[in-house]
Amino acid sequence: MLARSSSKRLAPSRRQDVNTSPTPAPTGPDSPDTTVHITNSSDFAILMPRNSDKPVSSSENDAITYCSSGSSCAYTLPDGFITAAEVYNNAEGSYVQITGCMDPSKMSMSSKDDGGQFDVRYPNGAQCTFGGYGASFIEQLEPSAGRFCLRCCASPNDQANCNSHQDRAGCLAAIPGKYDFPELGVTCNA
Repeated sequence: MLARSSSKRLAPSRRQDVNTSPTPAPTGPDSPDTTVHITNSSDFAILMPRNSDKPVSSSENDAITYCSSGSSCAYTLPDGFITAAEVYNNAEGSYVQITGCMDPSKMSMSSKDDGGQFDVRYPNGAQCTFGGYGASFIEQLEPSAGRFCLRCCASPNDQANCNSHQDRAGCLAAIPGKYDFPELGVTCNA
């Protein structure tokens, strides 16, 4: 896997015209099958559709966790699925994120799938280990753009940093970060 970490780079600014109403409460009890985490760019877990032939947006209720090869959980992301990634730790400690590019063909995902979002509400019991059960997090997968992003916040209802209402905005707007890796010859910034 091609990846790197950073904590010194400034995060891109966020749009000011977004819905910041509180995140609804989590659904269902927490479960290891729906627990995501970000340790570094080679040790993380993201939610993926349980059935790769199903669009991401139709998988929000039954997604399961897949881990990078440097991590451990029931399912492992296939070699080459993540083509480049960067981890960013917010200087104030309010969030950690991973952004990057993916090859959807490695999981038999449709290259025509515009994607969808997973968050503290869906799938049931979803959580990120960074903030714990009930803390805000958002993840978006965009197979048609070859892009993925996950941001975990330290507290519940953090709509400034983990805005669950941007579920149709895509990674570039919902989780600004690095999606262009010229040093690796990889980009998903378009």
